[in-house]
Amino acid sequence: MEGGIHPADSSAFRECFSLAWKNPYVLRLAFSAGIGGLLFGYDTGVISGALLYIRDDFKSVDKKTVLQESIVSMALAGAIVGAAMGGWLNDRYGRKFALLVADFLFFIGAILMAAAPNPSVLIVGRIFVGLGVGMASMTAPLYISEASPAKVRGALVSTNGFLITGGQFLSYLINLAFTKAPGTWRWMLGVAGLPALLQFVLMLALPESPRWLYRKGREEEAITILRKIYPASDVEAEIEALKESVEKEIEETGSSEKINMIQLLKTRTVRRGLIAGVGLQVFQQFVGINTVMYYSPTIIQLAGIASNQTALLLSLVTAGLNALGSVVSIYFIDRIGRKKLLVISLIGCVLSLGLLSAVFHETTSHSPPVSAVESSHFGNITCPAFTSAGPSASWSCMKCLKGSDCGFCASQTDKLLPGACLIENKIVKDTCHGEGRLWYTRGCPSQYGWLALVGLALYIIFFSPGMGTVPWIVNSEIYPLRFRGVCGGIAATSNWISNLIVAQSFLSLTEAIGTSWTFLGFGVISVIALLFVIIFVPETKGLPIEDVEKMLEERVFQLKFWKKRTPVVKKSTQV
Repeated sequence: MEGGIHPADSSAFRECFSLAWKNPYVLRLAFSAGIGGLLFGYDTGVISGALLYIRDDFKSVDKKTVLQESIVSMALAGAIVGAAMGGWLNDRYGRKFALLVADFLFFIGAILMAAAPNPSVLIVGRIFVGLGVGMASMTAPLYISEASPAKVRGALVSTNGFLITGGQFLSYLINLAFTKAPGTWRWMLGVAGLPALLQFVLMLALPESPRWLYRKGREEEAITILRKIYPASDVEAEIEALKESVEKEIEETGSSEKINMIQLLKTRTVRRGLIAGVGLQVFQQFVGINTVMYYSPTIIQLAGIASNQTALLLSLVTAGLNALGSVVSIYFIDRIGRKKLLVISLIGCVLSLGLLSAVFHETTSHSPPVSAVESSHFGNITCPAFTSAGPSASWSCMKCLKGSDCGFCASQTDKLLPGACLIENKIVKDTCHGEGRLWYTRGCPSQYGWLALVGLALYIIFFSPGMGTVPWIVNSEIYPLRFRGVCGGIAATSNWISNLIVAQSFLSLTEAIGTSWTFLGFGVISVIALLFVIIFVPETKGLPIEDVEKMLEERVFQLKFWKKRTPVVKKSTQV
């Protein structure tokens, strides 16, 4: 099978789902391991809603943007360590063991978060969850990729992406379900332990990756599993290709066990694979996706939606679109290929981020004015900064909210008319609501708020099928077998480091330069990412894993990606 390309067209999608009755064993492997993606997605989504209520319970969190960012980003810091550890664990002890460790860490973290008496314990729980998520994020797609037939490998690894986005959607449903329950955010965060427990139980009954077993000298176990995965007509060719791959490693290095990091970087195929794989993971975060997922309720409030519940409900729509985009990816990934999906995805991201930037510029520059009459109506709860500015001061809602610990109470008749600038606390908020007015602390009322929702929706629709899933698919299939765990760990670690940088800086950036300029910056990065994909990312559609290495060696990256690749006739293998 060396040099062979499995044609991957629209039949790949149908064949993937036909596995439900043709070979349910493969689907069971994919979906059981894919629960790791569900953990990843649930944690990404749940914190965005929980943060709204954590701020209400812990006043120190409400007053300090840095503390809010830390609660979000400490999970990312844990994920960086978890992904780095995961690469070593995967190569040393196997994919299955790494997933079991990830589930255990996630479960402990969920319990700590649910029981947290203060922000410090909450942050410790977030670190444990991050360790588990980081480990699972690089192990799950790797396990699925190594246990999938080449023709449907992209679609099956995309199920991991679907479960990531499905986990995000589920988290918003859970957030909405517990908005009225006592302990709101504790339930939201504690429920996260259930999928971890489920995957732990399921993985105990599943085998190790056949490719990992073969490389470790456990050929009989590997062959037994491969016979369950592949049709009888293909299994001998797959075994022979795997055997040749391992023998080539031993011939080049003298051992299939020891991994020399210097040699890893000097090996041309590995280096080229890392440039593509790490680059995709970094750009996946720097085009801004997780600011949308972590902070989508906050972004919606910045667009002028006042209610926590309404912000969560609208965030549910974005999460649903994200999940829908993953289904689209499953259909197209083996039909039109990885590279075309990435290019289409990034062009859409550039356009939608441009729209978001324009909308937020209009929202901030045309916010309702503050009326001295409206403010004095509330007596001694008027914002001190506004009072001290004097009657001649020209204040808008945005100026009221910036740096003065004050909130904006909208006009009774029309939220776009002049309103009152008042002290920000719960009593004042209730007083404002008591008069049938809307209370704003994150963003201001705007006639353009609905356009922000359109921009967010378009961004998700374009991002999810391409940049949302393809980087994980490419990283699960682009590296030589010997280095797959380590390189996958490096790429996943770079993803989480980038994620941490973006999450830790987003709210601070919006305060420093404004939401409009922040989204414009993400748009510029998306243009750079588009050029990177066209130049450095190869098309791996339909290639057996062992043949991807040959393509990297020859650097056949197909710059004219829109042209159909001529399939190489599969060579017969004599046994």
